[in-house]
Amino acid sequence: MDSPRSGISLQRQALFWGAGAVAVILILFVLKDVLLPFVAGFALAYLLDPLADRLTRTGISRTLAALIILVGFTVLLIVIGATMAPLLADQFTALMRDLPGYFDRVQSVLIEQLGWLRGLLGGELPTVQGSVGQIVSQGANWLVTALSGLWAGGSALISVASLLVVTPVVAFYMLVDWDRMVNSIDSWLPLQSRDTIRALARDMNRAVAGFVRGQAIVCILLGVMYALGLTLVGLNFGLLIGLVAGIIGFIPYVGTLTGLLVGTGVAIAQFWPDYISIGGVLAVFAVGQFVEGNILQPNLVGRQVGLHPVWLMFALLAFGSLFGFVGLLLAVPLAAAIGVLIRFALARYKESVLYTGALPPGKTDRKRKA
Repeated sequence: MDSPRSGISLQRQALFWGAGAVAVILILFVLKDVLLPFVAGFALAYLLDPLADRLTRTGISRTLAALIILVGFTVLLIVIGATMAPLLADQFTALMRDLPGYFDRVQSVLIEQLGWLRGLLGGELPTVQGSVGQIVSQGANWLVTALSGLWAGGSALISVASLLVVTPVVAFYMLVDWDRMVNSIDSWLPLQSRDTIRALARDMNRAVAGFVRGQAIVCILLGVMYALGLTLVGLNFGLLIGLVAGIIGFIPYVGTLTGLLVGTGVAIAQFWPDYISIGGVLAVFAVGQFVEGNILQPNLVGRQVGLHPVWLMFALLAFGSLFGFVGLLLAVPLAAAIGVLIRFALARYKESVLYTGALPPGKTDRKRKA
C-alpha cells in the first residue's frame, strides 16, 4: 500500500517544477531586452564546448583552451566580416533598389509568354505592372525599415558594442566553468528523481546538439555552395541570395524555397530569353537539395533528433513573437527540450491506468471489494 506521502511528494514536485518553469519564463520576458549578449555567449559556449574538451584532453588547461578557441573564433569572424560585410551590404542595397524593376520585368515576361490565355479569358490580360511595382517597392522599404527596427529597436541589442564585448566575455567564462557548472547543477537534483532527470537531460542535449551543431554546419555549407554556384552562373546578387538561402535554411524548406523564388525571379529578369542561364540557376538549387537531403542531413544532423519541421517553425514564430531576437536564439533548444518532455510524458501516460485501463499489480478495485 502506497503511503499518502508519496502522492503529496509527487504533487509537491509537480508544483515545484511547474512554478520554476513559470518563473523562468517570466524572467525571460521581463529581461528580454538585456539578455541577448548573455544568451548569445551561452549559445557560443555550448557550440564550442566539444572543441574545448578535445583541447583539454591533449593536456592544455581549460582556461588556455577557452582562450585559444575564442581568440581564433573572433579573428575568423573579423576576417569574414571585413571581407564579406561591405560586399553583402552593397548587394542588399542594390537588390532593394532594383527589386520593383525586376518584378515588372518578370511580370512582362509572364504576360508575354501566357498570351495564349487571352483567347480563353475572352480579352486582354490585365496589366498591373505599375501597381505591383509600387507594392513591391513599398514592401522593400518596409523590409528595410523592419530590419533597421530589429537591429536598433528597443534595447534588445543595447548596442553593437555591448554585444561584441559582453558575448565573448560570457562565452569565455562559460567555457572555462562549463564542466564545473554542469556538476553543480547535477548535485542539486532531487535524489529520488536524479536518474530520470539525467536521462531526460541526456536526451535533450542529444536533440539540441544534433540539430543545432549539425544544422549550423549544414547551413554554412549550403550557403557557400549556393553562393558560389549562383555567382559562377553569373546571377546578379548571387552571393547575397545564396548565403541568405543557406542561413535561413535553419528553418526547414523555407531557406531553399525563398532562395529558389528570388533567384529564379532575378534570373528571368536578367537572362530572359537565355534558357541555359535560367536553367543553371535552377540546377544550383536542385544540386543543393540533393546534397543536403542525401549527404549533409543524414551525416551531420541524423534522423534521431526528433524535431518536426512544423513544430520547429511554430517554435520559431512563437518564441520570436514573445521574446524578439532572444526568442529566436532560444527557440530551437527550447523546442527540442519540450519535445523530449512531451515524449517522456506520453510514454508515462501509455504505462498508466488512464491509458491501459488496468490496475497496477498488487492493487485492487476498492469499489468491487466493497
